[in-house]
Amino acid sequence: MTDIAPCLWFDRQGEEAANFYVSLLPDSRIDHIQRALSDYPNGKIGDVLLVEFTLCGRPYQALNAGPNTPFTQAISMSITVDGQAEVDRLWDALIADGGEPNVCSWLKDKYGLSWQIVPQRLMDLMKDPDRGRAKRAMDAMTRMTKIDVAGLEAAANGADA
Repeated sequence: MTDIAPCLWFDRQGEEAANFYVSLLPDSRIDHIQRALSDYPNGKIGDVLLVEFTLCGRPYQALNAGPNTPFTQAISMSITVDGQAEVDRLWDALIADGGEPNVCSWLKDKYGLSWQIVPQRLMDLMKDPDRGRAKRAMDAMTRMTKIDVAGLEAAANGADA
């Protein structure tokens, strides 16, 4: 069988980051921690080298490989959530302790990994068969940082967001 799992490159915080991420999302866990069997360029024998973990039922890896390859927005973790309460909970947790908010539902966590916290209602509004409603919702979203579901609804219905 062939498997595929995104491998996230960390300096030395892979285990810490994986534990943080699994604490936020359902159906998430640490599956295995591989320690270095010998010294390597970024660490010593016994250091955590690779963390295999599951987020929302999907496999990931966190590799402690050194500071030479920081994250960019070229890849992000996109989470679709049920409502404003989940947007707020995840947003606040992910920008805490040094994370940075960005526009249109994007943020960067304290490890430098980019995330999008997207309420399902935004996706539904953007697929609305009434293209005017969909456009108004999209226009409102582009003016937001953290997504405000009530603001999207109001904009879709013709009010200024």
